[in-house]
Amino acid sequence: MWHFRLFQALAVISLILMPGIGAADSDDGFSDAQKKHLEKFIEQYILDHPEVILEAVQRHQARREAIEKQRAKSALLTHKDQLLSDPSSPVGGSAQGDVTIVEFFDYRCGYCKRVYPTIKKIMAEDKGIRYVYKEFPILGPQSMTASRAALAIWQTSPDKYHAFHDTLMSMRGGVTEAKVVSIAEKLGITGPALKKAMANKSIDDALGKNFRLAEALNINGTPAFVVGGQLVPGAVDFDTLKKLVAEARGG
Repeated sequence: MWHFRLFQALAVISLILMPGIGAADSDDGFSDAQKKHLEKFIEQYILDHPEVILEAVQRHQARREAIEKQRAKSALLTHKDQLLSDPSSPVGGSAQGDVTIVEFFDYRCGYCKRVYPTIKKIMAEDKGIRYVYKEFPILGPQSMTASRAALAIWQTSPDKYHAFHDTLMSMRGGVTEAKVVSIAEKLGITGPALKKAMANKSIDDALGKNFRLAEALNINGTPAFVVGGQLVPGAVDFDTLKKLVAEARGG
């Protein structure tokens, strides 16, 4: 239908440009009379067929989405090792899992907290999942403090990282340094030891890599998931996450 309308438009334009209306007298090849007729025709055609504009916008959007999807796939392949095998990123689930889920998250992100029970559920039901945690503190100083503490615990007491992560993801309200230290102390990590580890340059390096990786993948919000060869921004429900895992397995 859209092509037929376009054909109609071109046919009318060809009539407008036929000899008799006025000789071309401008640099673009159209006379003033031809331009006026053309502008009037286009205006009237759009008024009579506004759906053509919508169709054109939808087609343009579909093309852009296809291009972005292809770019995302290419970026995922380019940065596959950093996504899946960066030793500075905490890992959970099954070490020998056949499907890896990567999550970019922020401890102050409401959507991250909302999807967290879904993540726990699928990992409890599917023992073939390996989970990579990409600390991505983009929501202010408290987020940065929480992520630095989490990475510090991963580096110094990796067996306590998941309990720390679970507590932060399950809590409500602000994530102050005092709360972070309190949680760590309940896990047997002293405040001074935690703060010393948080100040280590390796934490800066780990976070810097995560931010650069997010930029390369065009991730600008949390949560964002990578499952198999797919990048999925935003909170996902259980059925969607389960489907993504099945697709990653090829089933």
